[in-house]
Amino acid sequence: MKGLTRERITGLVFEYGIVVVLIILVTAFSLSSPNFLTTTTLTTILSQVAVIGVLAVGMSCVMLLGSIDLSVGAIAGVVSVSAAMLMAGGAPVLVAVIVGLVIGVLAGVFNAFSLTTLRVPSLIGTLAVMTALRGIAYLLSGGTPVYNIDPNFKMLAQKSILGIPIPGLLFLLIFVIFAVALAKSKFGRQIYGVGGNEEASRLSGLPVVRIKYAVFAASGLLAAVGGLLLLARTNSGQPSAGGGYELDAITAVVLGGVAITGGKGRLWLVVVGVLIMGTLSTGMIMNNVSDYVQQVIKGLILVGAVAFSQIQSRSSASMAVR
Repeated sequence: MKGLTRERITGLVFEYGIVVVLIILVTAFSLSSPNFLTTTTLTTILSQVAVIGVLAVGMSCVMLLGSIDLSVGAIAGVVSVSAAMLMAGGAPVLVAVIVGLVIGVLAGVFNAFSLTTLRVPSLIGTLAVMTALRGIAYLLSGGTPVYNIDPNFKMLAQKSILGIPIPGLLFLLIFVIFAVALAKSKFGRQIYGVGGNEEASRLSGLPVVRIKYAVFAASGLLAAVGGLLLLARTNSGQPSAGGGYELDAITAVVLGGVAITGGKGRLWLVVVGVLIMGTLSTGMIMNNVSDYVQQVIKGLILVGAVAFSQIQSRSSASMAVR
């Protein structure tokens, strides 16, 4: 009985420790800065994490497959520039948005093609796409920001519903849709199956290639949504937009307990990981922590999250053997 209790405690720590970390961070920053625990700050955090959150939802699906997508930040950047150029040229907002979403889906489809047909590992394939899209964003914009976007589109990042910023609401809506799909739908179970054991899934008749195409296309689509949100928030199409966002998304996903080997993880804990990243960033800014120190801390968090994920996997395997 004693051993069982110890195992249960260990399991709870691995499963929900990230929630405790978020509570500790909020408490610490509330004590260090009296203005932290206010409605204004909390809504600001939700608005700021919307882009990373949307990207992290797509990244979660990809990582559940046992793959990775390093191109999401670059997709957001090129979509931001493309949509801004279309609006600046007089195109309707709807046309600019649709073109941006199509760009994201096509980038995701190419990532899947690279992985499934060309047999390029996702780490290398998506890194190549990231590099290419960065170059395309600079070529399209001439290396300068694109302004004069539609005023109505800019309001997307400024308006709120029931006190919650629209970008934050959109992130929460996307999260709910994908969380339900992963937990309740047949396709969600197939994603977990492919990530857990791809060969067994293939032998059981699952359309593994088609699943990978769908997941990477969804990741590209969500990255495009993130790029559009970024465009609305910054009021300009920046060729450097989204730089480093892929690493923030990966950190949030790993913090949320999604196994880097695939097949294991829950999306609601990824949202907690996203909130930790936003809380940490906002809290450090309010405490005048320099950007350079913030980068060091984020890097250490990523290393720590991956190490924790490996320990968790080994512990789960050890318990399974018993």
